[in-house]
Amino acid sequence: MTSDEFIAWAMTRPEGEHYELYRGAVVQMAPERARHGEVKGRIYQRILNAVDAGALPCQVFVDSMAVEIDETTTYEPDVVLRCGPRLPPDAVKLTDPMLVVEMLSPSTRNRDVTEKLEDYFRVPSVRHYLVVNADSRMVIHHARDADGSIATRIIRDRPIRLDSPGIEIADLFPAEG
Repeated sequence: MTSDEFIAWAMTRPEGEHYELYRGAVVQMAPERARHGEVKGRIYQRILNAVDAGALPCQVFVDSMAVEIDETTTYEPDVVLRCGPRLPPDAVKLTDPMLVVEMLSPSTRNRDVTEKLEDYFRVPSVRHYLVVNADSRMVIHHARDADGSIATRIIRDRPIRLDSPGIEIADLFPAEG
């Protein structure tokens, strides 16, 4: 299946079902656990607040936009940030994300830190890839700099600085207890 065929097919699926296209094969995403959804919502809100505070020409999406890697691979990240002219209201995919966030889950853990890491950085616009482990309250921040090098940082209890678009996000995890 191609990316365009996949998008057309996925649009016919019931609301709430999530799929990705990996090398031409459709992969159904498992339902989320409560902690996964809560942390994802916090990350989305923190990024959105930073974009709004900086009056940046960016859009933030949660569970709603397909990111096309190539003709046979299309992912649906947990959170995605893109900057530039606003997408049309009926857009369902984008090819120019700046930041991609994936929440680790038992069913996707291996692909999130291997294939997706490589695939997302095949997209020229991607500057940051955050892999979030809600259970251990840790973020792996992969950042591409101007010369194309990718640096990796493990972040636990400090803000994450996204040099491009120039925002900082903090307090991604709810209080324990």
